[in-house]
Amino acid sequence: MSDVVILGSGLGGTSAAYEIKAALGNAHRVTVVGEGRLFSFTPSNPWVGIGWRQPADVQLDAAAAMAPHDIAFIDSPASAVRPADNLVLLADGRELKYDYLVVTTGPRLAFDEIPGLGPVDGYTQSVCTTPHATTAWQAYQQFLQNPGPVVVGAAQGASCFGPAYEFALILDTDLRRRKLRDRVPMTFVTSEPYIGHMGLGGIGDSRGLLERQLRQRHIKWICNARIDKVEDGSMHVTEADAHGQPQEQHALAFRYAMVIPAFTGVAAVRGIEGLVNPRGFVLIDKHQRNPTFRNVFSAGVCVAIPPVEATPVPTGAPKTGFMIESMVSTLTANIKADIENRPATAEATWNAVCLADMGDSGAAFVALPQIPPRNLTWAKEGKWVHLAKVAFEKYFMHKIRTGNTTPVYEKYVMKALGIARIRPGTGDE
Repeated sequence: MSDVVILGSGLGGTSAAYEIKAALGNAHRVTVVGEGRLFSFTPSNPWVGIGWRQPADVQLDAAAAMAPHDIAFIDSPASAVRPADNLVLLADGRELKYDYLVVTTGPRLAFDEIPGLGPVDGYTQSVCTTPHATTAWQAYQQFLQNPGPVVVGAAQGASCFGPAYEFALILDTDLRRRKLRDRVPMTFVTSEPYIGHMGLGGIGDSRGLLERQLRQRHIKWICNARIDKVEDGSMHVTEADAHGQPQEQHALAFRYAMVIPAFTGVAAVRGIEGLVNPRGFVLIDKHQRNPTFRNVFSAGVCVAIPPVEATPVPTGAPKTGFMIESMVSTLTANIKADIENRPATAEATWNAVCLADMGDSGAAFVALPQIPPRNLTWAKEGKWVHLAKVAFEKYFMHKIRTGNTTPVYEKYVMKALGIARIRPGTGDE
């Protein structure tokens, strides 16, 4: 009997738990180590931040959902990992031995790298977690009583640009519906070298698509932006030139601000030589396996993926929900192969598929594979994207609630897109 321990109970961890248990059966134990019992569907957090979703709409009790599938759940985060000893130390003092370790912790949010950033000790909001998005909604309700300038964006080193664009665009939609948009100057601040770069060097005409959306909605933008510090009501930003040298200083007044921070690896794995890179992200090979500790696998935002290209201000490569499902299926197949004394052959596709809601429309971005050169790069917009994202939310919540192990990425999305077609003969190709 093998013991498989999964660190993290987010999109990657819950998917891994169900897939691994289904693949290995009852002859092997699967244990999930989580920080709190609640699973949160992270892609819906921008909606929570605007009040279009309540936390209960995007959260459920993961421990209760997993119990009928004979998956153990430990409600105590890992404080340290000792891969040389096959051991996880828990925050409550317990020790957990494993035969295989799957790291799906998600990231640590590096608000501390910029003075005044973040919702706890700073002056900006976040939608990176559902509790943060709930706080953002509370702050937004206060803002609506006395509207004023808004700043939305992604800090230097950020790798998750989609939610920043989503939040800016749905915020614009919500303010227009409330007849308050004329009282709210908006500025989008990003470390990207141009709008629509997305940490991917652009996807199709993502630049033209998103610049047009921002321009039509009267949202100004600053690219190559490095946030120096945030004070109460003022964000200090240095705009760099194409060589990364300071070009212009901005002091942006705001009454409401939401900024996606840079990420690092979590404390439990940071600094372990051979396991993680200097930022604490887990090193993996093409089989989602750590090259040094061969019984450690990883998936999701916590894995080390190098930037697609060098940019004047640092940007990271994103890991989307669809990509995470592919990573999970790969590591599941390779753990099973290792138990059965077969070589690891499964490889993740690392295809980037992003559905970005715009409030009254949406944009879909596809990069196959994520890292250039690509077989396909594609960007489209329309109401159907909003509906597709709603459907993905409903699917994933049902998946976690019932233990469904079919990845929507392979079964539905890629087939529906064909990959390059939405509706043949209509021009959406």
